[in-house]
Amino acid sequence: CMSIQIRRANPQDIDNVLPLVRDFVTSFEIVEPKFRQSYANILESSDAIALVAVDEGALIGYCLGFCHDTFYANGNVAWLEEIMVSSSHRRQRVGESLMTSFEDWAKSKGAVLSALATRRAATFYQAIEYEESAAYFRKLL
Repeated sequence: CMSIQIRRANPQDIDNVLPLVRDFVTSFEIVEPKFRQSYANILESSDAIALVAVDEGALIGYCLGFCHDTFYANGNVAWLEEIMVSSSHRRQRVGESLMTSFEDWAKSKGAVLSALATRRAATFYQAIEYEESAAYFRKLL
């Protein structure tokens, strides 16, 4: 849709981002006070970005990512942590627009690589020129 805008999340977006986060999460339960604290911290961090997709005033998607220095890549790497588009707005390039804006931010931070881990949506990432690179391991602490 031509009316979809991508912009940085702001404090007023929090109650509209929360339901999308709940839809995104499969392995954890969202604890609202902790979500609210993390949201505030992320908005204040220069190494993080939360972007939202808005369609005629309605918040229809978000993404969250970070930039950090590495040894292996000779500099900054961008890591996409979360991305979610409301089910009613999928297959309309909203996710692609969020990713493009995330990549633009990453480039502005000097990142040489954008990466993410996912079990879902591999065809989406391949369509926007991401390639499979490594297995993902995790340990709950």
